[in-house]
Amino acid sequence: MDFTRVASLNEIPFMPISFFKNHKVVSGGLTPQLAFKSSGTTGTTTSTHYICDPLLYEESIIKGFTRTFGNPSEWIFLALLPSYAERQDSSLVYMMNVLMKESKHALNGFYLHNYTELLGVLQMLHSANRKVWLIGVSFALLDFALLRPLAWDGLVVIETGGMKGRRRELVRQELHEEIKKDWALHSIESEYGMTELLSQAWTNRAGLFQTPPWMKISIRESDDPLSVGVFGETGGICITDLANLDSCAFICTSDLGKMHVDGNFEVIGRFDNSDLRGCNLLAEF
Repeated sequence: MDFTRVASLNEIPFMPISFFKNHKVVSGGLTPQLAFKSSGTTGTTTSTHYICDPLLYEESIIKGFTRTFGNPSEWIFLALLPSYAERQDSSLVYMMNVLMKESKHALNGFYLHNYTELLGVLQMLHSANRKVWLIGVSFALLDFALLRPLAWDGLVVIETGGMKGRRRELVRQELHEEIKKDWALHSIESEYGMTELLSQAWTNRAGLFQTPPWMKISIRESDDPLSVGVFGETGGICITDLANLDSCAFICTSDLGKMHVDGNFEVIGRFDNSDLRGCNLLAEF
């Protein structure tokens, strides 16, 4: 394809996300400064996203967060991320470090399996009525909720990532109901993000994902990678992420979803035989 003759977005093909597993996806011969790797599961081939401009990723993180949750300086950030926090090549850990740096609060921190310590910190912050943003992988949030932690209006709980083989995979609604039952939470938020993207989508109160202006979702027909789906129909999720300036901004994922007329979308599950990934993709069986 001669890119100089492209006249519309519909003429740009989406690159299969699997290319990040077997190719070095870098634009224009630039020199990478960072390399993020997907979590994957034992025995699977992981993806690598080479980052040439870390400041671009940080800007995307901060602006995307601020649009949804407000200024990061208003929040205390707690991250319950076993299987992530131990790694130095996780884009999720990098994101949380950026937000904690913006927050500048002494109680910001990562937690692995030290649930009792996390419970004590939350109890203290509840007494002080502070605004707290807690992100956790699904299996860890389920385990932690069994301790019956306190909930308050200033607490936002975000789930991200699957069970990593620790528990049976659940559809998102079932997962949220289990956590809310033990925790007495009114709602749980979700993140849609992945190693191959430098932007994130967050759920709104209706449980649908919203993207920042520089990120766009489109739905293709499940059996035709070059087709464009219609609103309300299930199909493959394709993503335009303009923050992926130095890799590839047009990505065809292995995820199934539906687009709504207001521009928000929902994630239904994954294509058959897709790798299980740690980016909050819960398939319904």
